[in-house]
Amino acid sequence: IMSAFGLMQIGLILSSTTIISSLQCNHLPLQQRKVIENSLRLLDKMGKKFPQQCLREKMSFRFPTQVLQPRQKETVGVAIEEIFQHIFYIFSKNLTLAAWDGTALDQFQNGLYLQLEQLEACVFKKHTQHHWIKEASRLKLKKYFQKIDCFLKDKQHDLCSWEISRAEMRRCLQLIDKVTRKL
Repeated sequence: IMSAFGLMQIGLILSSTTIISSLQCNHLPLQQRKVIENSLRLLDKMGKKFPQQCLREKMSFRFPTQVLQPRQKETVGVAIEEIFQHIFYIFSKNLTLAAWDGTALDQFQNGLYLQLEQLEACVFKKHTQHHWIKEASRLKLKKYFQKIDCFLKDKQHDLCSWEISRAEMRRCLQLIDKVTRKL
């Protein structure tokens, strides 16, 4: 049988973790900006300047900017979480021909992963209340990232396809950065 003192200790632990996680969630936009700045720096560090021979292969993937423009902060948070998941997925496979700085790539992936965990913890709480206000946003993001994924597959993950994708992820992160600064 658990004593009243034991129950009180458990209650204190639970309430303090809730307070800590809600404090972390309150600082999320600031933290996101730091992660995005760091991710952009690492994306630059990963590769050299955009290769000239890849210019003719450039492609327009058309990021669905409307997913980052809803009126609710929570919806934007969910969209950002979704974007980070897709970026993490794309940058975690078939990178052999990318010829990028391995350390910078690892740091980029780790930063995204940690941010994803943080976002999931914060967004999930609100997630249940809003139930992804617009499933359409999720589908638009999925289509956008599928285009990039298919492009990489079609080009057999060659150097140029990775460089073009890296440039696209840079644009994507810059859009998120612009939005989080306004929040």
